[in-house]
Amino acid sequence: MIRYALHCDRDHQFESWFQSSSAYDSQVKRKLVTCPICGSAKVDKAIMAPRIVGKKGRATPPAEPATTAAPEAAPSASTSLMMAQERELRAKLKELRDHIVKNADNVGDRFANEARAMHYGDKEHRPIYGEASPDEAKSLIDEGIEVSPLPTLPEDRN
Repeated sequence: MIRYALHCDRDHQFESWFQSSSAYDSQVKRKLVTCPICGSAKVDKAIMAPRIVGKKGRATPPAEPATTAAPEAAPSASTSLMMAQERELRAKLKELRDHIVKNADNVGDRFANEARAMHYGDKEHRPIYGEASPDEAKSLIDEGIEVSPLPTLPEDRN
């Protein structure tokens, strides 16, 4: 993975991670890399300082991307709006997950078997949730059984 400091044609600064430099080039060429602030697809790499590994194997913190513009004192209105939209989206995802957890049975690692039994009429239909490996989920989908992952929020991982 490689992290690039980027800027758009309107001089908004942001960062993004890419699988490789060729992945970055490919995505920019297909206009898949856009500015999160204004949505512009005219994006270029900003100058960055390299990470240098010291004697003990610890990388020194990278310097901030070089810029010619003075830093903004406060977030712009579009950034604040984006942060508000992100908070609203997270709240809705949490509400959806909480609704499912409250109104469905947790069948744990029996999820694939339970879903399959209900699909084929061996058990009465009811809302369930649980755990399934990626292979089990793919197998269910291949059989025409509708499944969806529960939304996971960053705070769930802490």
